[in-house]
Amino acid sequence: MSLALLIALSAWAFIFYVNMIDEVHDSIDDGLDNSKLLIIHEANQDSTVLYKTSFDEGNYAIRKMPADHALKHYDQYKDTLMYMENEHDLEPVRLLTTVFEAKENQFYELKVISSMVEEDDLIEDLFYSLLWLYLILMVTILVINALVLRSMWKPFFTYLNRLSQFKLEKNEKVQPIQSKTAEFQLLNKVVTEVLESNIRSFHNQKQLIENASHELQTPLAIALNKLQLLAENKELSEEIVKEIFQTIETLERLTRLNKSLLLLSKIENKQFRDEELVCFNELIQNILNEFQDQIEFKELELDLAFEGELKAQINPELARILITNLIKNAIRHNFKKGKIGILLTDSSLQISNSGTDKPLDPAKVFQRFHKESNDQSSTGLGLAIVKSIVDLSGYRISYNYALGIHQFMINFN
Repeated sequence: MSLALLIALSAWAFIFYVNMIDEVHDSIDDGLDNSKLLIIHEANQDSTVLYKTSFDEGNYAIRKMPADHALKHYDQYKDTLMYMENEHDLEPVRLLTTVFEAKENQFYELKVISSMVEEDDLIEDLFYSLLWLYLILMVTILVINALVLRSMWKPFFTYLNRLSQFKLEKNEKVQPIQSKTAEFQLLNKVVTEVLESNIRSFHNQKQLIENASHELQTPLAIALNKLQLLAENKELSEEIVKEIFQTIETLERLTRLNKSLLLLSKIENKQFRDEELVCFNELIQNILNEFQDQIEFKELELDLAFEGELKAQINPELARILITNLIKNAIRHNFKKGKIGILLTDSSLQISNSGTDKPLDPAKVFQRFHKESNDQSSTGLGLAIVKSIVDLSGYRISYNYALGIHQFMINFN
């Protein structure tokens, strides 16, 4: 708006200035026309006037010209410079060149001049007056515009700030704008309706996921217990027992999948709200102790390096899930007598492991249900959960591969 106003006023000032100059020239030209008529009248009365060929003693000069040239001539006005004896310098003048017919059918060229010194001063004064008026007007308009707009839009930006701090999971209402402006009242109504609809949808979705998970967990647990009891029946053949154990493994995988999907849903719905400063040095050491049997079973070489104390703001439960999934991933997708490396600094965590001799697809490695191996016990959700936790906490995770080593790095800056 201010830019449009600036352009409009600039255009207005330019047009006004051009019109004023045109008016000054018109006024001078009218004076020249009047002088022309007086000189022609005087020449018809006194023939000696026709012999004044220079501007030495007046504001006109006359010279005789052929009739064929005279008939093709028309009045011309132009600005030019002329040497003035009294000023001893070139001065601006307005020059009228015309042709008239005197007695005895003789044609003469008449040049009439009018000094523009005073007019130039007037134009200069007008220019600076207009410039100052334009600048003062612009500053005044911009200041008033800024004050009025700031006052007018203050409720809107206050409301915008409240909306930016709104969190679905906190179940808080956004205080509406206190304004009599019809547009702001309409904004209040629309935003309130949208937020209430989203809050209802959020809580319905949350309840549906929790109920579905609970309803699935119960029959799965019952089915597993019954199958385990059935497998203990000594009257069953070995082939049937084998089938039962395969079914148990499938149900256990389904149970893990159900828990992982529920966890992902909770993370994405931001149901883990309580954050605190977590020390990852202690957390990693504790989780490694839990996986010690698996590490020894695979005869993995563990290289643990703490180059600093890493403390980060994160939900403690999510921090444990994050580290557990990364270490479990490094063990599961490793080969016997492979290597695991954990490097901790005061701002980053790097977990690497030996594994397949080709890199994973960086674009798909954190996607749900993406699996590079044929491990049936894997749900394909471990790294997706890791990525969701890192994103929720406001950190960054990346994957790299070099010389047979797969590396996951979390940057906590």
